[in-house]
Amino acid sequence: DTDPWSVAVVDVNSDNKPDIIVANYVSNTVSVLLNAGNGTFHAQTTYPVGTGPWSVAVFDVNNDNKPDIIVPNFGSNSVGILLNTGNGTFHAQTIYSVTSGPVSVAVVDVNNDNKSDIIVANYDSNTVGVLFNTGNGIFNAQITYSVGINPVSVAVADVNNDNKPDIIVANFGSNNIGVLLNAGNGTFNAQTTYSVGTNPISVAVVDMNSDNKFDITYANSGSNNVGVLLHC
Repeated sequence: DTDPWSVAVVDVNSDNKPDIIVANYVSNTVSVLLNAGNGTFHAQTTYPVGTGPWSVAVFDVNNDNKPDIIVPNFGSNSVGILLNTGNGTFHAQTIYSVTSGPVSVAVVDVNNDNKSDIIVANYDSNTVGVLFNTGNGIFNAQITYSVGINPVSVAVADVNNDNKPDIIVANFGSNNIGVLLNAGNGTFNAQTTYSVGTNPISVAVVDMNSDNKFDITYANSGSNNVGVLLHC
């Protein structure tokens, strides 16, 4: 389809072969290409979503051991969830309204209830939203937290070793990384910011120096470099 912007690779039909899931920004669809074996893929099956699907994530959100598709629809200010019906086919999306310009999602249990929640970066409204999973893949309305200008990428990891996952966000317009520590029960403290290069567009969280502490790495699209914030 037109203008594919983001991919995820997950076995969606339980045949032990990784499949490809694509967000097609202009054609307002997600595509699923099932793995035929030997690294070849069947023709795509497309599913309509909202306007301007910016990225895609694939996680089991309803605890049926089948990975589902989660997509932020930039132009329609929503997050769409397509539940896996089995064999790699998907139901029509269920839509959850968010604030303006959702571009990136992470799917993590942030309130310790063994249900995967959705964290979304809302680019145009300068917020991150948290949608709690109430069970069976149904979500509450988002709770928003103010961050920097134009949050474009979000990651979730426990960065302070308290066994509570925290939110890390790349603020494209304010040239910083924001860290929102989990205060408990899935609520978050105000962000602490760390200055980086120009227009950070992507963020990842991993232990880079084998000290058992999560570090933050990011790509600065405006200054043509990558950076690492080592955990103190």
